[in-house]
Amino acid sequence: MHISVIGCGYLGAVHAAGLAAFGHDVVGIDVDADKVARLAAGQAPFFEPGLADLLAAATGSLRFTTDLEAAAGCTVHFVCVGTPQLPGENAADVSHVEAAVEMLVPYLRPGDVVVGKSTVPVGTAEALLAELRGACPGVTLVWNPEFLREGHAVQDTLHPDRLVVGLAEDGDADHARAVLREVYARPIAGGVPVIETDLATAQLVKAAANSFLATKISFINAMAEVCEASGGDVVQLAAAIGHDARIGQQFLRAGLGFGGGCLPKDIRAFMARAGELGADQALAFLREVDAINLRRRVRMVDLARAECHGSIVGRRIAILGAAFKPDSDDVRDSPALSVAAQMSLQGAEVVVTDPQAIDNARRRWPDLKYAFTAEEAATGADLVLLLTEWREYVDLDPHELGALVQRRRVLDGRNALDPARWRAAGWTYRALGRPLTEARSS
Repeated sequence: MHISVIGCGYLGAVHAAGLAAFGHDVVGIDVDADKVARLAAGQAPFFEPGLADLLAAATGSLRFTTDLEAAAGCTVHFVCVGTPQLPGENAADVSHVEAAVEMLVPYLRPGDVVVGKSTVPVGTAEALLAELRGACPGVTLVWNPEFLREGHAVQDTLHPDRLVVGLAEDGDADHARAVLREVYARPIAGGVPVIETDLATAQLVKAAANSFLATKISFINAMAEVCEASGGDVVQLAAAIGHDARIGQQFLRAGLGFGGGCLPKDIRAFMARAGELGADQALAFLREVDAINLRRRVRMVDLARAECHGSIVGRRIAILGAAFKPDSDDVRDSPALSVAAQMSLQGAEVVVTDPQAIDNARRRWPDLKYAFTAEEAATGADLVLLLTEWREYVDLDPHELGALVQRRRVLDGRNALDPARWRAAGWTYRALGRPLTEARSS
């Protein structure tokens, strides 16, 4: 099939390459000339494991351009542009989605299918469909939400765990259904389930899924607060309740909380839209989910201050991790950078390191100090904080790192290190939600 992908950011670039891998002829279109040039050269404009190889494998069936006219002649058009949080509000900004569809109109023909993948407030698709029906008779709209995990986006694109297809209740539904099944013929042949819904439900699915995950993460972090107050151990607690099949082990690691470009803004946009619909009480609990998540950052700074005997002024503090999660260079709403910035503003000499996110972090927080390795960051440090659980940080040798620091004190913001191993190497180890079992070093 001939397919256009409008918007070649994180979602669009991976999706375009995945569609080419499925055997389609794909053109990716974006207004950012630098991004397009890099993608056209087979270079990923952001760090995502496996994406460079996927782009290289798609040579001949995938191209990128800034010219929207390239969408002419395509029969399927995926809209993959961003929906950021509106400045000063919780609501999502859908103007990029609206503009993408409006600019597509001159190039659409009867029988074409426009497929929304962007995360939008419920009701957006219905408004877009009405616009398309008025401007382009015979063109239909489908909503096909994405469920990509940064760090696993290639796998999630090529081997999704489900495909959700939201169809309009009109005479074009059968045609749209057939087109989407042809687009995704390979994963469907591999047994991936297809869940067909109406447009409203398809838009709600992504918001509901992210809200559930955020709630589960914040729940275990709330339990960490209770454990700290009572002397309990949140890691043991999570293991115990996670054996219940109704609960499960995933997303029960207490720590610094979630960040990134999806969960925080999606739950806030969901609350905002529920308020517009008169259902704000139904999602009132998400306010506390958000608040618990943000409290973890403050608590980490408080723990650092306590480990430094009440003051971090003038203390050299090594921050291991800048990205919001490992296997990503995304620093949007990064808990690690939030903690680093707070400590710097409170007078600490903060040095941040990350395997992939240094350049992005420096653009966001140019006043912080940066190092390219954990060893460089830790040299002379009074305190080390693990804030993004990159594998190479989890595997650090505490004896070797201990030879570089001023004092062997580590705060594990992700409950990812082995406490016994670090304590055996002479470190004072603390983590969110876990008891202090040995006296602090001087």
